[in-house]
Amino acid sequence: MNDHTHGNDNERIMAHMPPPELCEKVSEAFAQLGDATRLRILWILCHSEQCVHGLGDMIGMSSPAVAHHLGKLKSAGLIVSRREGREMLYRLGDTEECRQLHIAMDNLFHVNCFTFAHK
Repeated sequence: MNDHTHGNDNERIMAHMPPPELCEKVSEAFAQLGDATRLRILWILCHSEQCVHGLGDMIGMSSPAVAHHLGKLKSAGLIVSRREGREMLYRLGDTEECRQLHIAMDNLFHVNCFTFAHK
């Protein structure tokens, strides 16, 4: 019979494993980030608040196409919106998970937010 305990750490590991519901939520967020356009949009929203038209201008995409991607990011809980007059403005969500995602994206893309603060 094989011993699959590998140093008897299984109980410790399982005690810290995220619950299935959280894994499902994170999986949905990562699924949305599997699209390069949504990744670009989220990166912009990590660093600024933008309207649909502004995002479209930045990434060279029509407003309806941008709105489609924003809907998916919002459904995944990655972004939030607020109304200002007739425009809806979007930015990164206010959760700890979103803040950690922002840090991870900056690290992956070798960008430091301080780059923008001094311009």
